[in-house]
Amino acid sequence: MQRRTVNRTLRFPDRPHPRRAGENRRWEGVKRAAVRLADVAAQAQVSLATASRVLNSQGGYTGRPALRERVLAAAAELGYEPNFHAQALASATSTTIGLVLHDIRDAYFALMAGAIVRTAEAHGLFVTIVCTYRDPSQELKYVKLLRAQRPRAIIMAGSGFINRSAFEPIETELTRFEETGGVVVSVVGDRGVGHRIVLENESGSRELAHTLADLGHTRFAVATGPARLTTARDRLKGFRLGLQDRGLELPKGSVHHVDMTREGGLRLAELIAAQPERPTCVFAAFDVVAAGLIAGLQQNGVDVPGEVSVAGFGDIPLAAQITPALSTVSVPLELIGQQAVELAMVEDSSIRRSISIDGTVVMRASTAPVPARVAAHDG
Repeated sequence: MQRRTVNRTLRFPDRPHPRRAGENRRWEGVKRAAVRLADVAAQAQVSLATASRVLNSQGGYTGRPALRERVLAAAAELGYEPNFHAQALASATSTTIGLVLHDIRDAYFALMAGAIVRTAEAHGLFVTIVCTYRDPSQELKYVKLLRAQRPRAIIMAGSGFINRSAFEPIETELTRFEETGGVVVSVVGDRGVGHRIVLENESGSRELAHTLADLGHTRFAVATGPARLTTARDRLKGFRLGLQDRGLELPKGSVHHVDMTREGGLRLAELIAAQPERPTCVFAAFDVVAAGLIAGLQQNGVDVPGEVSVAGFGDIPLAAQITPALSTVSVPLELIGQQAVELAMVEDSSIRRSISIDGTVVMRASTAPVPARVAAHDG
């Protein structure tokens, strides 16, 4: 008996080809993976941090309902799927704030850091402090390390760098941190990442120049920090403009870039004391340098303020404790620290906050009217 072979093709019109179905699933996966959190934020017209909080908070978002609805609608339209692993990492350390500053030994930063720690503790938060000693490579390293720890916020406290290329890698890291829901607070003038607290260095030193010029001084010198730092640049610029407002100019060679330490002031004092025609007033862009100047001038037999007046910037506790007490621009460092933490706790970051802080001129015993004999000579 012969067997006949019958070739039959079974068709299932409603069932996709298995291989093609797999390909479709893979392509759909690629499309979903291509949708980033940044795409959702742009579609909803909110910040990256707000989009992250809405999508990664698992119902814990406490911001404006309208923003939440916009983000959810954008995510649904784009087919965005959240990264649950990143959510788990983020929620594990949400009670921590990272604080990046130059040097905790500097009284200026110590006051600010103390206020940040106290304010954070009052809100049940903990602060991790790292010091960079004004080294951009160290700053980049520590920002990366803090990102890995997944803090709630990173506060950048200290002078910016005039060379933008030095800060661009740091800015990139901070932006990535924001993309995963972190908050960035910058207590520096030139950095555009996150919320900003801007100390008006230029206007403060400009007002101080007016006050000192009104005492009759016409021969000035300035002790400022490294030229690469924005704080040093802005305080010098403001002081120069203030003198120009009074019809005065800083003579050539009268601007000294020194170490931002007491020792930097001591070394400059030796140079000034040896000059045949000294300035009648020296502005130090940092109080600690001014303290060194006063001590150094006195050690070299120069009376302060009888022969040379000295003024600073910052109003650290030392300013009122030395003899003679230092005239300076007072900066509300504790207020800055408190506001930095408050910005770090803002849930709705769709709008970047910017707070301007003004300094106040405080005149003490280290400055006096120019002696009559000197005024007559200069006149």
